[in-house]
Amino acid sequence: MDRWTAAVTLVLALGMFSTTGCTKKQPEQTAGDSASLGSGSGSVAGIKWSVPKRWNTQGERPMRIATYSVPPSEGDTEQGECAVFYFGNDQGGGVDANIDRWISQFETTGIPGRALKELAGMKITLVQIAGTYLSPGGPMMQSTGKKENYRLLGAIVEGPQGSVFFKFTGPAKTVGAGEGVFNAMVESIAKM
Repeated sequence: MDRWTAAVTLVLALGMFSTTGCTKKQPEQTAGDSASLGSGSGSVAGIKWSVPKRWNTQGERPMRIATYSVPPSEGDTEQGECAVFYFGNDQGGGVDANIDRWISQFETTGIPGRALKELAGMKITLVQIAGTYLSPGGPMMQSTGKKENYRLLGAIVEGPQGSVFFKFTGPAKTVGAGEGVFNAMVESIAKM
């Protein structure tokens, strides 16, 4: 067998193994999967978005426009949470101040990821943080206990009537499984 035939055979064998040899259950929420968005929607400050089908809308909470609980991934004991905040036009601090606040809610050795995009004529800053979550709560947002191996995905939308903050936190595995759906929700944002 010549080298070319051997190389093609090896590539085909590896391709078959990678698609048929893996029996691990894949997450239902895939990257950028807009089909996972439901017919429900949210809106505030001149923007609207589609709510993921598998995310449950929670009751009202102080300072939040919406709170969604995200089902835990297999093996995780806690669910994730996506909170949407709006404090008013020119309220709630700037983009950098909010990102710094989110970073301060983690003990992390890594450098948080940050990206900027434009969607429907609006600037959106995307953030990714991983590490030990300090689980802030209460009026002073003090730590209520450390949670190891957590992630945060954030999106700050500079909307027509002020910034809207989307903050998705939870166990790393659960957030990883829901990352595609979170991204699809962000991609669904439009002006009203």
